[in-house]
Amino acid sequence: MSKSLSAWVLGVTLLPLAVFASPAPDKVQAAIDWAQQQPSVRQTQNWDSKAPLVIAHRGASGYAPEHTLAAYALAAFQGADYIEPDLVMTRDGQLVARHDNELGLTTDVAQRPEFADRKRTQSVDGRSLEGWFSEDFTLAELKTLRAIERIPQQRPGNTRFDGQFEIPTLQEIIDLVKRLEALQQRTLGLYPETKHPTHFQQLDLAMEKPLLAVLERNGYDSADAPVFIQSFEVANLKALSTLTPIRLVQLLWVEGQPYDQQVLGSGLGYQQMITPEGLQTIASYASGIGPEKGMIIPRDAAGNLTAPTSLVRDAHAAGLKVHPYTFRAENAFLPTRLRNGSEPSERGDIKAELRAFLATGIDGLFIDQPDIAVRLREQR
Repeated sequence: MSKSLSAWVLGVTLLPLAVFASPAPDKVQAAIDWAQQQPSVRQTQNWDSKAPLVIAHRGASGYAPEHTLAAYALAAFQGADYIEPDLVMTRDGQLVARHDNELGLTTDVAQRPEFADRKRTQSVDGRSLEGWFSEDFTLAELKTLRAIERIPQQRPGNTRFDGQFEIPTLQEIIDLVKRLEALQQRTLGLYPETKHPTHFQQLDLAMEKPLLAVLERNGYDSADAPVFIQSFEVANLKALSTLTPIRLVQLLWVEGQPYDQQVLGSGLGYQQMITPEGLQTIASYASGIGPEKGMIIPRDAAGNLTAPTSLVRDAHAAGLKVHPYTFRAENAFLPTRLRNGSEPSERGDIKAELRAFLATGIDGLFIDQPDIAVRLREQR
């Protein structure tokens, strides 16, 4: 075969790769375009952030299925300061955004016959769970699934988006944040949570170093970086505090103890952690706490707000920021007196609830409808 013929054959062989291959869709831009078309986006784009921080809980999850690029982009256009991706691991060691490693509530996996045999029962954080688990899927397999609304009874309107959005990777979320920062000419923060860290560590899928590797590769490597890493467990936050200067936040629940402390048999419980002494200990490895909001203003037997506890004051005395969770506008989640009618999905007077919590001096808050908190903050 002549050189010219050989070159021609080689060229034809390579043409499909170089010429005919269709480009990968720009998922980040598609999410931005979708978000900009939604009625809840800010019409006046003043991005000056004030205290307290508005943290978009799983994105703008009151308007779109949680932990999707669309929900994160919408939160940014609503004026949120930070977006919160909960992170779990895939079988091949990739970080993806899901509220839990069990996928049945937030994806269409139950309708996928090709994955029917993946359904199983296992112990997660000491509880028996049946379903489909992220650690049983490769990233490529997870990418074939589509997100669905997790709480359709409270958010029936969000179900119209079921099946439209993928499960995003942490890198895709960061790509979205970077593009939104350039578009909006402001800083947009990341607030990732490590979900089930002990569980994944026991599977040889420890998430702390992979998480830091992705963050550092994208320039998030200092205490000044717009990042908080949060966890309900203690040991992984302490380990992270020796590996990174990035700010850490200890999440707190109203009862029981962190799962890693159960495994260790330490006896350390959440109620002990919110004493002045416990908060001083947290301050040795973390910059803030993320308490369930009832730990700041409890509700009485009738479901109404009572007097604030000393938690905000005690945490500030220990040098800790306080970012309570989770504020949601629907009746199902509001104090009794602030509900509007009896329909669980109807929106009540969340502004009154937010004002009560803002008066305690909190430094930030997690909310499913970031636009409401942003507007209220601007009016103060």
